[in-house]
Amino acid sequence: MKNLQSVDWSSIPAPEDDGGADHLPGLACPSLALLASDGLVVNLSQLTGRTLVYIYPMTGRPDTALPEGWDLIPGARGCTPQSCSFRDHAKELADLGIDNIFGLSSQSSEYQEEAAERLELPFALLSDIDLQLSGALKLPTMKVQDMTLLKRMTLIIDNGVIAHVIYPIFPPDQNAAMVLEWLSNAE
Repeated sequence: MKNLQSVDWSSIPAPEDDGGADHLPGLACPSLALLASDGLVVNLSQLTGRTLVYIYPMTGRPDTALPEGWDLIPGARGCTPQSCSFRDHAKELADLGIDNIFGLSSQSSEYQEEAAERLELPFALLSDIDLQLSGALKLPTMKVQDMTLLKRMTLIIDNGVIAHVIYPIFPPDQNAAMVLEWLSNAE
């Protein structure tokens, strides 16, 4: 597995809870087709069992500069460490009842495919490039340059209904540990 350089999270501004996800628990996922990085189409409303969707602003690429001031935007930095945390804990999550894991951003599935391969993710990344899911669920977003990006959060979805939300998330590399703790204490 790819190893990451350690990030000094104390030098990165943490996001604040702006209440942008308070309305989500109990909502049914809309019936929308989301293109996945593995070429499949996923409809979160039709999945049975427990699904985990971690949402992130955007994955960077080694050959492409991030937007200017990226590290100074609260909640922006950390998409790769967040993805790798779910990669590294996928088996533990499955053992605690997670049937499906997906990452989700507003990037194209072609862009996400490179990240999924480079990071050796054992799950697909979903594209909400047209912001249909984001709009239907009124997910919190942020504007960075000319892009509308999703704010980082995690949805636990039971049979198409949002059962639990973790928002905001900081530091991002601890997101899977946050979910594992919730799963261990739930029910």
